[in-house]
Amino acid sequence: MLLRRLPHWSTILLWGGALLVVAGLLLPTAYLLIRAFETSEAALQTFMRPRTWVIIGNTTGLALAVTTVSGLIAVPIAWLTVRSDLPWRRFWAVVTPLPLVIPSYVGAYLYISALGPRGALQQLLEGPFGITRLPSIYGFTGALFALTLMCYPYMLLSVRAALMRMDPSLEEASRSLGHNATTTFWRVVLPALRPALGAGGLLVALYTLRDFGAVAIMRFDTFTRVIYLQYSSFDRSQAAFFALLLIGLTLVLVAFEAQTRGVARYDQASGAVARPPTIIALGHWRWPAFAFCALIVSLSLVLPLTILFYWLVRGLLAGEQMGNLGSAVWNSLLASGGGAVVTVLAALPLAVLVVRRPGRLTALLERMAYSAFALPGIAVALALVFFGISYARGLYQTFAMLLFAYAILFLPQAFGALRTSLLQIHPGLEESARSLGYRPPQVFLRVTAPLMRPGLIAGASLVFLTAMKELPATLLLAPLGFRSLATEIWSAVSEAFFARAAAPALLIVLLSSVPMALLSMRERRGMS
Repeated sequence: MLLRRLPHWSTILLWGGALLVVAGLLLPTAYLLIRAFETSEAALQTFMRPRTWVIIGNTTGLALAVTTVSGLIAVPIAWLTVRSDLPWRRFWAVVTPLPLVIPSYVGAYLYISALGPRGALQQLLEGPFGITRLPSIYGFTGALFALTLMCYPYMLLSVRAALMRMDPSLEEASRSLGHNATTTFWRVVLPALRPALGAGGLLVALYTLRDFGAVAIMRFDTFTRVIYLQYSSFDRSQAAFFALLLIGLTLVLVAFEAQTRGVARYDQASGAVARPPTIIALGHWRWPAFAFCALIVSLSLVLPLTILFYWLVRGLLAGEQMGNLGSAVWNSLLASGGGAVVTVLAALPLAVLVVRRPGRLTALLERMAYSAFALPGIAVALALVFFGISYARGLYQTFAMLLFAYAILFLPQAFGALRTSLLQIHPGLEESARSLGYRPPQVFLRVTAPLMRPGLIAGASLVFLTAMKELPATLLLAPLGFRSLATEIWSAVSEAFFARAAAPALLIVLLSSVPMALLSMRERRGMS
């Protein structure tokens, strides 16, 4: 192996960089533990309060509800677009994942402006029907509605990929035994989708636990909203304790998913490429299935974008001041681009060690890298605020601290892409370069890095996409006077200036669409 013959200093640099990254990942949890238990009696009293258990119930209930409803939406759409003769099947396959580019706080404010008690729908109904007020959308119902329509694509993409890889001979065997399509789906297809459902469901649940914008706009008290309110009222020890509870809840969720996944095998017995799936005729269900897909896309994509353009045009016609959006766009691009570069560089030593030096210690490093999935943005931001005030005043509310937070939050995305790309590079290519006299840095720059380019681009694009939409870390850690598109939206929506929020919201959707389009093009290119 290449790394076993590396000079001593190169190995030290690799391990030193990896351990430094892991230390950064551990910093938020460690500091929150110290801060929360400075007053252990107060923390115990807080834990025993009924209000705390209400918040735990709200957070857990919302995560379970969003995951369940997302599954009820994602599984039918995935099956219809892969296995059936659904009209416009390819069109639905393209547009149904697109709600991912809409940040949850943008979607939430658009749904309120459209479906709220005095929203656009009420104004349309007031003239012909005399309806002066619609039922309130705030609270659990609104949060469930907004988050489900923004999150279901996570499960959809996972289930679609599993269906496309599934060997159709399993279903053909079931049909040959006399089972119809419905029975085959429940007894063969759905059990085989268990890993995809678990992975997609975990992403949806974690997104819901970490979400701040949608629950804050919908005024539903989950941990993220309560933490922000406690921090805003300068009760930072209480905020730290709630942040720890949120981290603990996410770790329980991750452990539960791993436990329910079990040890069953889901891989194909044959190494051959599976044949294309048999397309099932829907018969008289074709147009109801078409209507179902149209309804979901209308609610999750068409309605938000229509309301967004409505508020934009209304604001422009009314002479609404849109603010200095050029500065906000530049700051968003700078922060997201810088976060993507820093995060990819931080993930590199971990990926190299995990792939090229497999062992117990590197397996532990791999788990530590993925553990950042359990760190909500509000908890990381809160920990870094405390750390900056207490130990690193020179970094407090600086651009470097913001990039540090992005690197902690989004490391798993970059690490996963780099690890996958590196696994596809045979170590013999690096050995050949070494045999020609190239030093390890030259081997990496001339051989490994060019071959890793797809993974580097994918990892950077994922981080850029997510950082562009990140709200709590940007709100709490950005330098004074730093205005990004996310903070512009939050500021306008908090004061109910929906028209003023429309332009930055549209810009953030457009900018977020660029990396997603790049990822989609690369995926299609890889499949062709």
